[in-house]
Amino acid sequence: MPRYPYPPRDFQCLYEHNCPYLKGLSTTWVWGEYERADSRYQEHLRIVDAYDEALEKSRKRILFLEKEYAETKAKLQALHQKQFKANRKKDEQKKKRTSDNIDSSRKKKRGAPAGHPGWFRDKPKDVDQTVHVAAPDSCPHCQSEKLTPIQGFKEHIQEDIVLTPRTVVTSYLHEQAYCANCSRPVIKAADNELLNAHIGPVARSTAIYLRYRMGLPYRKVQELFKDLFNLEFVPASALGFDRKAALKGEAIYEDLREKIRASSVVHADETFWRNDGIGHYVWYAGNAELAFFHIDRHRSSEVATSILGANFGGVLVTDRYAAYNSTNPAERQTCLAHIIRRAKDIAKELSLLNNNYRDVKAESFCARIAK
Repeated sequence: MPRYPYPPRDFQCLYEHNCPYLKGLSTTWVWGEYERADSRYQEHLRIVDAYDEALEKSRKRILFLEKEYAETKAKLQALHQKQFKANRKKDEQKKKRTSDNIDSSRKKKRGAPAGHPGWFRDKPKDVDQTVHVAAPDSCPHCQSEKLTPIQGFKEHIQEDIVLTPRTVVTSYLHEQAYCANCSRPVIKAADNELLNAHIGPVARSTAIYLRYRMGLPYRKVQELFKDLFNLEFVPASALGFDRKAALKGEAIYEDLREKIRASSVVHADETFWRNDGIGHYVWYAGNAELAFFHIDRHRSSEVATSILGANFGGVLVTDRYAAYNSTNPAERQTCLAHIIRRAKDIAKELSLLNNNYRDVKAESFCARIAK
């Protein structure tokens, strides 16, 4: 029987249901089984592909979580080392001083070397008073009275301070004039006079200096004035000195605020502050020429706006605190110290990562910034 590449149109195989090449199986049944097997095979391939895709996602997720865990662990380790690290500089300096002392004690004696000129206190150029002191009648060392006078003087120069523990009481006799508008007699203040105040301006300014520059409590200020100047007042009076001085300085305070708002560059920051045991915040805004301080209970954007205004026209240099966003500055610059400090922290965290997760480019970038 000749072979045809394709059977004729009307060809009907005599062995369709019992093919000798298929070990007597039906070709129709075999073809049906083949199609069903191919369908199952394709389904299996789809299942395998789905599992492969899920496995790949799981693998990427595991790698991401491992990296995140390593980064978190490195951050915690860096934070722990930063907070509780040993002060190596002090230890090294102490060891160095100890070794230097040991070496110096072995090599040379204490004090200046032989022949070194001595150091003496400079002798005052002007002498305010001279006191003549008679020769002693008995020796101050052995109490012997066999003393022989010697010609000449032994000069001893001594410097000291002079305290005048007294107050100056001034009586101001005012000539009066009648004001037709006010329907009352009026007077004017003399030089160095505070009307309706029994304590003068020098004492008030000194009390304020002692309170805020020297940090003395009001009661200590009161005691100092009583002991040194015999000037008595209650601690509440010292508080009143502060209040009146602050009231007189309010115009200067507001002028500073306006000058800050008109500045081309302003640095701003805030920190915790206690006032009578209650938590406050002290805000700072300034530059090389001006400094403005404001104490407030809050650390909100409203306070930042009250200092710098709602549309600051200059360059605002701050940290990344979001409260300053409300000022809408024309230009914004993050404080370089914060950037450098953050770069050092990130470099430290990167150095603690496992080699599989380390980023050489990131480490190099942070190192360049930290310099």
